[in-house]
Amino acid sequence: MPSSPAGARTMWNYAPELPLRSAPFLRWPPRPGAIAKHLGRTWLPLRSRFFMLAVSFGIWAWFMPSLERTQRFELGWIFEVWLRNLILVTIVAGGLHVWFYVIRRQGDALRYDARPFGRNKRVFLFGNQVRENAFLTLVPAVLIWTGFESLLLWAYANGYAPTIALSDNPVWFVVFLAIIPWWSVLYFSAHHRLLHTGPAYRRVHSWHHRNVNVGPWSGLSMHPAEHLVLFSDVVLLLLVPSHPVHLYFMTMHHGIGAPLSHTGYDALLLGPQKRRQARFELGDFHHQIHHRFIECNYGGPESPLDELIGSFHDGTPQGDGVLAHRHRERSSTRTTRKDTRRDHGAGAG
Repeated sequence: MPSSPAGARTMWNYAPELPLRSAPFLRWPPRPGAIAKHLGRTWLPLRSRFFMLAVSFGIWAWFMPSLERTQRFELGWIFEVWLRNLILVTIVAGGLHVWFYVIRRQGDALRYDARPFGRNKRVFLFGNQVRENAFLTLVPAVLIWTGFESLLLWAYANGYAPTIALSDNPVWFVVFLAIIPWWSVLYFSAHHRLLHTGPAYRRVHSWHHRNVNVGPWSGLSMHPAEHLVLFSDVVLLLLVPSHPVHLYFMTMHHGIGAPLSHTGYDALLLGPQKRRQARFELGDFHHQIHHRFIECNYGGPESPLDELIGSFHDGTPQGDGVLAHRHRERSSTRTTRKDTRRDHGAGAG
């Protein structure tokens, strides 16, 4: 059974090689070989990015309503989009949940946090973490996802969103596909950090953080207002020339990307256990740390945000110490500000 590196066992059931590091293209001096290796690895077939791209082409080829139909908002084609999205997320999130947590084909091998999901807890709808997660995914998430997709299909059909064809502009078609994953990471990093401030966290984002230990259904388990923010990155396509495949690739980063990255496992092991098993890379230990400690790792390894604001947690005990020190500094600063305001109030009196 794969095990965690030394130093990670007390905190995690499993952890990848530590310390975590940001993507090579974010480090200085540039190392072209490391950058090329990283980018090539992220597009390998047994990676979620390749899987999402394949699904995007499949939807465009077989499950997309024609643009002639989408010139007008009509219940028929919108319902088809909604039903397809519902089935897709059920297969991905539900299938992974059954594999990992119901029939437990991997046991706890490669599982980050082996603690059970929350049950009989009033903080969750229906008193159950998995039921709340599934409900928020299948009802508001799929509805809002469908709404944004329908809006863009209508915009394509009526000329409000600039379109391209692969045959007319193959270079930009491919380049934009390569840009979309980084755009999704940057957009997520920015809005995610803002959701951790004041009322936005207390009233909205705290719903997602009920999930200290995550599973596939947790990825889209959030307040409906956060779903609106999450899927709204597709409005970029109202400005940038694109193809429906780009729209689907962008929505896949949320619609199935969130369940894939929240499995709680580092990878899905494929093939007989007696042989060296292939790994379908799934989980995101960088983000798993965020769910455990909250005030760190707001972005991802390919986002510069955490390095810039000093919130990068590398998964090591030293990273725990840095986070604890930052918490103490913030608590001290808040206490000083309260004392200052109290002194000023006393002086005014």
